[in-house]
Amino acid sequence: MIISDDPFRDYNKIVARFRPFEPCAKHISDTATIGQGTIIQPGVFIGNHVTIGENCIIHPNVSIYDHTIIGNNVIIQSNSVIGGDAYYFKRRPTHYEKMESCGRTILEDDVEIGALCAVDKGVSGDTIIGKGTKLDNHVQIGHDTHVGKHCLIGAHSAIAGVTIIEDEVCIWAQVMINKDIVVGKGAVLLATSAIDKSVEGGKVYFGSPAIEARKKWREIVTLRKIAENYKD
Repeated sequence: MIISDDPFRDYNKIVARFRPFEPCAKHISDTATIGQGTIIQPGVFIGNHVTIGENCIIHPNVSIYDHTIIGNNVIIQSNSVIGGDAYYFKRRPTHYEKMESCGRTILEDDVEIGALCAVDKGVSGDTIIGKGTKLDNHVQIGHDTHVGKHCLIGAHSAIAGVTIIEDEVCIWAQVMINKDIVVGKGAVLLATSAIDKSVEGGKVYFGSPAIEARKKWREIVTLRKIAENYKD
C-alpha cells in the first residue's frame, strides 16, 4: 500500500522513474518492429518500442509514438498521430499540471485511420481501436478509450477519455461523446449529436443532448408547430 498526500504528483514521479521519455534521433527507431509487406511512406515517424504488423500502409507524415502496437492490414492516412499524450491536467493554484501518460495505443487488425486523426495513448492502461473499425478524417479518440470491433466513426467526431464504444457502433459526422460512458453494441449516433450519458445498443440516437431519434423528431415537430401557431 502506498499512502500519499498528493496522488497526482506522486503518480507523475512513478511514471518519470519507470517510463521516462526516450528521445529518438531517427525517423524510425532501431527498437521498432515492422512486419513483412508493410509499406512506410516518406516522412513517417515511428517511435521507440513500436510494433507494426504485416501488410500495413502508413501514409506520409504519420507519427506513431512510443510503445504503440499496430496489427496486420492496418491503413493510416497522412498526418495522423497515434499514441500521443493524454489530455489530462490538474488545476493547481497557479497553473495546470500535466498528468504524464505511460499507457499504450493498440490498433487491432484491419483498422483504418483517416487523415489528421489523433488517437491518444492511455494514462496508465491502453487505448484500443478494435478489429475492422474505420475512422474518417479529423477524428479524436481520447485516452484509455476502448472502441469495439467493426465500428464506423465519421469525420470531426470526438470521443473523450475512458469511454467504451461497443462493437458495430455507427457514429456519423460531428458527434461528441462524453467521458466515462458506454455506447452499447450496434447503436447508431446520427450526425451532430452530443452523447452525455451511456446509451443502450441497437437503437438510433440524435440531438444535443441525444435521445432516441424518433422521440427527438417528434420533439422537433412539436416545437415547429408551436412556433407556427405563436402570434406576437
